[in-house]
Amino acid sequence: MADQSIPETRSSEATRRAPGAPGPLASRNSGDVPGGISRRRLLGTAGATGLALGAAGAAAGYAAAPSAAATPLTSLGSEQAMFHGKHQPGITTPMQACGHLVAFDLAAGAGRKEAAALLRRWSDTARRLMAGEPAGTRDTDVARDAGPSSLTVTFGFGHSFFGRTGLDAQRPDALDPLPDFSSDHLDKNRSNGDLWVQIGADDALVAFHALRAIQRDAGTAARVRWQMNGFNRSPGATDRPMTTRNLMGQVDGTRNPKPAEADFDQRIFVPESAASATAGPAWMANGSYVVVRRIRMLLDDWEQLSPKAQEDVIGRRKSDGAPLSGGDEATETTEMDLEKTDGSGKLVVPINAHARITRPDQNGGAAMLRRPFSYHDGFDADGVPDAGLLFVCWQADPLRGFVPVQRKLDRGDALSRFIRHEASGLFAVPGGAAEGEYVGQRLLEG
Repeated sequence: MADQSIPETRSSEATRRAPGAPGPLASRNSGDVPGGISRRRLLGTAGATGLALGAAGAAAGYAAAPSAAATPLTSLGSEQAMFHGKHQPGITTPMQACGHLVAFDLAAGAGRKEAAALLRRWSDTARRLMAGEPAGTRDTDVARDAGPSSLTVTFGFGHSFFGRTGLDAQRPDALDPLPDFSSDHLDKNRSNGDLWVQIGADDALVAFHALRAIQRDAGTAARVRWQMNGFNRSPGATDRPMTTRNLMGQVDGTRNPKPAEADFDQRIFVPESAASATAGPAWMANGSYVVVRRIRMLLDDWEQLSPKAQEDVIGRRKSDGAPLSGGDEATETTEMDLEKTDGSGKLVVPINAHARITRPDQNGGAAMLRRPFSYHDGFDADGVPDAGLLFVCWQADPLRGFVPVQRKLDRGDALSRFIRHEASGLFAVPGGAAEGEYVGQRLLEG
């Protein structure tokens, strides 16, 4: 869990409609029945006049039929991320409240042709759902009443995909398997995969709707290898934008690279020029590489520590995420003073503190854009929580981003005794699809 953050504000990739203005839902439903009456109003009217309804039922029917001039309760559902663009959505998009990560393996006998047809179906479904439209003729109506809710769907290719589709020559060197780390306790059945899909949204039903549509679209071409569910704090849950907290109660991830920084694209995205020594295959232009790790937090052990001991493990104040050496996390204007000592001459930020070890200037400038989700998959027979972090980080080259930081963490991170890496994956995520294209078309039809 590197010491970087995602600002919890809506980026330019998501568009906000003015309060009270009709969003995609309103425009979609207005023509559902003659006279421009929405399905919602029609159902409410029918409920109010149905012969079988008692007083309680009539009241419910009346409540379900708001005035056409009613002001929406929230604009959360109307926020929409764009499917088409230079980069795929879900990378620089602000963190969403809930998400699903799912990997697929191509079915036996399926190859390049079947993969191309699948990515074409997936791209069309993602485009529709991100616009707040039904998925298609087989839509389940799970999210019928919701707007797009900042939904994003992101697609990537694993190392094994290229051999299965006869595209070995197009496999990027950056997709070579990650090295082994001493903290790994990896379940191979929940790691890697031919294809990877990330789904994020600010509404749980919208996210599940997309997950179900993507899984159904796979048909006989691919089968689910593994799937994980995650969540974050909901937008608007705090009185001001704040870095999110993880399940250890820590402000998780300060000083993430920001799109406004001059070297952001260089760190996060593959350059457009195929002539560049670091560009890799031309089909990866404007793409990125994502490392996915399921990191279990040993919460029973962690919660035995005092708040001061927890702060020493991380190197930041638990209350607000500020460095132990002083300053303010929220404004991110205060650099951590790694040489500062207390009255006894002891380092204020311990030598093995997580925040010290993961600083880019302590790792040759290595940087990652982190967009994690927390997860909780219940309790075991002894009441121990199966909970932690779905670590998702983006970089132009994982050998220069994730790998050097994780190697250094392996050598003495104070946090290591409280976490366990249980699953892992590395995927090549191509650039965004242009209008009329599907994701991965330049690879599969190039």
